[in-house]
Amino acid sequence: MSGADAGAPGLRVTVSDVAAAAGVSRATATRALKGEGRFAPETQERILAEAERLGYVRNTMAAELAAGRTGTVGLMLRDASNPAYGLLFSRLQDEAHRRGLDLVTVTIGADVQGAEQVNALHRLLGMRVAGLIVATGGITAAQLEPFADQVPIVRAGRVETAERIHTAHYDDPEHGRMLVSHVLSLGHRRVVVLSGAEDVSFAEHLRASAMESTLVAGGAAVTRVSAGAAPTDGVDEALDAVRDGATAVMCASDYRQLAVMRAVRAAGLSVPEDVTVTGCDGILPGADLLGLTTLRIPVEAVAAAAVETMQLLLTSGSDAAETVRQPFVGTLVPGSTAAAI
Repeated sequence: MSGADAGAPGLRVTVSDVAAAAGVSRATATRALKGEGRFAPETQERILAEAERLGYVRNTMAAELAAGRTGTVGLMLRDASNPAYGLLFSRLQDEAHRRGLDLVTVTIGADVQGAEQVNALHRLLGMRVAGLIVATGGITAAQLEPFADQVPIVRAGRVETAERIHTAHYDDPEHGRMLVSHVLSLGHRRVVVLSGAEDVSFAEHLRASAMESTLVAGGAAVTRVSAGAAPTDGVDEALDAVRDGATAVMCASDYRQLAVMRAVRAAGLSVPEDVTVTGCDGILPGADLLGLTTLRIPVEAVAAAAVETMQLLLTSGSDAAETVRQPFVGTLVPGSTAAAI
């Protein structure tokens, strides 16, 4: 046996090993394994049998690199321990598989300035990926746009204004307006809006800005709290506003909503009897059992559209395509944490 044994991992077994074992040239083995060329049936069968015996696995990435570019799409994802990003990752993978695309993924944790994300994109380009799906809001258009010179880019989740970056995104301003409509209908006119600052979470910032403007238009007095990344950031300030008479705290994420609810309980108050609390995302496990009033973001629709758009760009060529902008609206979940006053 040449250079490999039957117990070796499949990726160590090369085409040359298979060719030597089958008694044919490397070129013949390559064509047979790719299903190309014409051979005597017994030759084809012998090559395939030796490949199976040796545990040969075709290195698709290497083969495509030899052609100058892979057909694999790079995916940069926010930390998948967050249920919203975890579900998005799962749906993107499912949709890519359904459409015959391969994804190679890097995940990024807290990275406020986006430097780690830029480095991650460089690593993906080093793998000669054919396109990039960016499923994190922590990298700016200015940081992302230079990569569009090399491959098509689709943002999944976050809206984008850069001309060459395509999107399938959540309509976060509309989500903020939908939640406010519900809170105003319950009679609340003194409201706290709690979110991450713009450079912490652009999605939360968009939701909160829409909440604030819609509340003001509806005649409500608003206390806006822009906080850090931790769910507990800004909670004390929100609770102070409740003690001063605010009857509702509208949070731009469900994690912040839970942090407010814990603080309210620790202060000897109750939800919704003493204060209404709302969130946004609707993906947290057990959210229904907790009765969270929230907005369920359309993860499945965004994932499907992002992969469909990427496939279209790879097929038609991104240079000739118009920039794709697809907003998706979620569903209000009127739970038990919000009540009329």
